[in-house]
Amino acid sequence: MATYQNSRYNIALPSGAGGAIVPIKTLTASSSGTLSFVNGSSDVVLDSTYRTYLFKFINIHPSGSNVHFTAGFRDGGSSYDATKTTSHFQSIHNEADDDAEMGYQTGSDLAQSTAFQIIHEEVGNDNDSSTSGEMWLFNPSSTTYVKHFIAKTECSWRSNRASTHFVAGYCNVTAAIDAVQFKFASGNIDSGTIKLYGIA
Repeated sequence: MATYQNSRYNIALPSGAGGAIVPIKTLTASSSGTLSFVNGSSDVVLDSTYRTYLFKFINIHPSGSNVHFTAGFRDGGSSYDATKTTSHFQSIHNEADDDAEMGYQTGSDLAQSTAFQIIHEEVGNDNDSSTSGEMWLFNPSSTTYVKHFIAKTECSWRSNRASTHFVAGYCNVTAAIDAVQFKFASGNIDSGTIKLYGIA
């Protein structure tokens, strides 16, 4: 397992992921409708410079109650409507008792859809609620292969439950993915930070 270290980072990478994790861009929300990482805009690199990109979500807090956190991918043009096919699982544990469950989320997967992908369902907006996690995007500049992505997030879910979501799939396009946008299905991103890294 490779490890990248300096005064700020000490991050272990999975075998084969590369030798170094390189900070690219940090976006901080403040009642923001969206947070967008657009290649070539505001020092964002999202091209063939790296084969793998990593987004880190840190305490993403919605303005609305019990709203979905989502991601959209742009394959040229101005719309985040790249066609996607995905799968979505979640596990839940209730704060009040030992009630727990894990299951496939049939309403949150996509089948050749241009809709935004739900990364985490029903994020609460209590003062202490938020979602955190990460999303990996592989070889977005390829014009030959589909573009795979994997996301894992944890949330203080509605009704005071710990909820972990696992999402994976691919953008079924041959065009390069040149931008990624994050937003809640309704309302704003009240606060929170998203960091983008490249894997060298």
